[in-house]
Amino acid sequence: MPVESGSSAAARQAKQKRKSHSLSIRRTNSTEHERAGLQRDMLEGQDSKLPLSLRSNLLDLFSQIEREFENLYIENLELRREIETLNDRLAAEGQSFEGADLAKGALKTKASHSTSQLSQKLKTTYKASTSKIVSSFKATTSRAVCQLVREYVGHRDGIWDLSVTRTQPVVLGTASADHSAMLWSIETGKCLLKYLGHQGSVNSIKFHPTEQMALTASGDQTAHIWRYMVQLPTPQPVVDISTPCEDDVDFSDKDEADGELEGPNDCPSIRVATTTLRSHQGVVIAADWLVGGKQAVTASWDRAANLYDVETSELVHSLTGHDQELTHCCTHPTQRLVVTSSRDTTFRLWDFRDPSIHSVNVFQGHTDTVTSAVFTVGDNVVSGSDDRTVKVWDLKNMRSPIATIRTDSAVNRISVSVNQKIIALPHDNRQVRLFDMSGVRLARLPRSNRQGHRRMVCCSAWCEDNNTCNLFTCGFDRQAIGWNINIPALLQEK
Repeated sequence: MPVESGSSAAARQAKQKRKSHSLSIRRTNSTEHERAGLQRDMLEGQDSKLPLSLRSNLLDLFSQIEREFENLYIENLELRREIETLNDRLAAEGQSFEGADLAKGALKTKASHSTSQLSQKLKTTYKASTSKIVSSFKATTSRAVCQLVREYVGHRDGIWDLSVTRTQPVVLGTASADHSAMLWSIETGKCLLKYLGHQGSVNSIKFHPTEQMALTASGDQTAHIWRYMVQLPTPQPVVDISTPCEDDVDFSDKDEADGELEGPNDCPSIRVATTTLRSHQGVVIAADWLVGGKQAVTASWDRAANLYDVETSELVHSLTGHDQELTHCCTHPTQRLVVTSSRDTTFRLWDFRDPSIHSVNVFQGHTDTVTSAVFTVGDNVVSGSDDRTVKVWDLKNMRSPIATIRTDSAVNRISVSVNQKIIALPHDNRQVRLFDMSGVRLARLPRSNRQGHRRMVCCSAWCEDNNTCNLFTCGFDRQAIGWNINIPALLQEK
């Protein structure tokens, strides 16, 4: 029997290694379809008490995690190659200085700095990817307590603001860049009334505390007060919009999808205001009623806020002092207090409780545009900013915030629930997050291809007395959304 030489045995081992390596490469480069088929075979061949659909979802999720780490690994290799190339280049440059000590020191510092930057880039990339994975897990757990109930679709441009009436019948109001404001049935999602009296973008809508009147602010440099009468339709059964659908399409980058939606063409309209408030020389960005509803305040890009008498439409006070355009104004629910926010990174508190003294306090708590500042029922002010922070202040001691919330995106018009004091944060990055007054994150509202906002979220508004929808949000995807937040379960999860 012939004896195999050492060289031929080594050659055969090398050939077997190459063969196994090629098999592993072929398996790694298999298509997603083949991989899904393998997953199904594995699922059918395993003995588990979990339902097949749940096991399939778990496998899909772990596949996503695997792909994330594969991408990280590839980026890591690329960055290591860049570091090696940079070190070789620096070493070559060092030779041209003929070993001068000073040059070596400078080169060493430069190399250290460049390596440090690349290392920091690696850490940031890893942290961002892992955060994305972790937040996806957290979003799944919160869907039981934060559910999308209804979508209000009909505007032909982005929605800047929304509000809920304080009197019966309870309806939702929206203010849009399409020059209109709309009133909606909360239960059915049907448009009840259109207001078409403005000649510019409608930037804000607020309802009178006791009467059926709305106050809207517009880019036409005016604010309008108009009366409405609506008849609520018969409630329809609630459709679970969150049910998964295999044919879901992500329209996050397609305006055409929004244009195909049918608007409420049969909706009755109002074209003439009851009262028009004129005095501003620029866009009126926001407006609100003072407690009692006999006066209204407006905020404008002309850097002033104006206080009007509603009955006579006369200007009572012009509140000046901001260095740049105003972004928002809000009134206290029980006291004659007004807070205005501005692009000058400040917000101001105006006190009209004493008729003879109109004091003002300036607060510099942010480093970028203050997009909104709102009162709570108690003695707090909550401010949000483009600097990606939200701060909670005590009216009795406004020297420093009692809580600071740091986020990953600019914050738009926030709202605070009356009973539980939960802050709803609408973001530029299409997310909506919920925090308590101490700055603890409670939940992130679900957002996917199937549900949630597809553009910047501009505003949020609470309505805790409604059993169907107790939180509303709107954005530049031309829709408002009604959410059902199970607040007791939400607080229990905390």
